[in-house]
Amino acid sequence: MDHFADRLRAAPQSRLQRGAAAEALGLARELARRAQLLEEPSQPPREMPDAGMFAAADQITVAAQDLALVLENEGALAEAVTLVAEAQQRAGV
Repeated sequence: MDHFADRLRAAPQSRLQRGAAAEALGLARELARRAQLLEEPSQPPREMPDAGMFAAADQITVAAQDLALVLENEGALAEAVTLVAEAQQRAGV
């Protein structure tokens, strides 16, 4: 996750505009959704807002750290790592 966030921070604006930031936001939203469902299973998850393309790296960092705090097993961690790797590949960074 840190590698993906660092690559986003170093990416030129044109790359972010071509979809890397949108991919990162989608990942951040999914990680945040999973964390919220574990923390408050009886509540509907809230959607992480779009804070702009330059905040996408920070959003995935925060969402991933929140999820890591509430993960219950190694299988869930492996699944989250796979999500990050797939999103990074789709983002092209």
